[in-house]
Amino acid sequence: MADEHTNGSPRTLKTVSRAFDVVRALEELDGAGVTELADHLDLSKSVVYNYLSTLREEKFVVKEGDTYQLSLQFLLVGEYVRYQNILYRIGKPEIEELAEKTGEYAHLATEQHGLGVNLYKVSGETAVGSDYQVNKLQRADYLHFSATGKAILAHLPRERVNWIVDQYGLPAKTEQTITDREELFDELETVRERGYSLNDEEEIKGLQAIGAPVTNRHGRVLGSISVSGPVRRMKQPEYHQNLIESVVNTANVIEVNVNMEESDDEFPTFS
Repeated sequence: MADEHTNGSPRTLKTVSRAFDVVRALEELDGAGVTELADHLDLSKSVVYNYLSTLREEKFVVKEGDTYQLSLQFLLVGEYVRYQNILYRIGKPEIEELAEKTGEYAHLATEQHGLGVNLYKVSGETAVGSDYQVNKLQRADYLHFSATGKAILAHLPRERVNWIVDQYGLPAKTEQTITDREELFDELETVRERGYSLNDEEEIKGLQAIGAPVTNRHGRVLGSISVSGPVRRMKQPEYHQNLIESVVNTANVIEVNVNMEESDDEFPTFS
């Protein structure tokens, strides 16, 4: 029987990896035909067609005319995965209340594979940037320039943060983005000392965010929350202080509810 493992990773099946290459390509191309996919992936049309046929048989791909697209089966799987996350289940109503109270965008995020994953976002009455925020729900992102990301990084072991930086670097989003490792560690120490994080136009010019971590009773960070809004509002001293208190208090409420409800086996460590 032929060995299906890739040379570089003896436990990785090439057929499975290629299937996910096809899935990711369909996402990137927003749907495609066989020829376009074959050119994009540098594979033969017959190979691509076989993968598409298999994915279609398993109901993860649909075909409209000559175009293949990802199916709603991914939505069902995604909703299942999200609801299995205790931070989402417990944090969702608190994030909704935070958005209503502040009028800004409120965010609930976690970390997996060294990247930030947005579990939930809610738009307050005066929130800005809806299109951008909706797009962020559809992708993982770097941790070093967002308030949620910095709150998480500040409470990860130093060796884990070093691995993340080694793996993904510190790319700049704006001229305010921290791109130096030691400067990042200094910032993370400041986050720990004051109990909240700031994204001061480091992701988008004109936008500021305030974040706070959510940890379990053993001190392991489960994720974080934040609110974001235009700098002209966020930097008003009294308003700024009120937002800090709201974010930190909401994070604390989520922590208490999580730790009261669940046992140790609810907090697996993901790589």
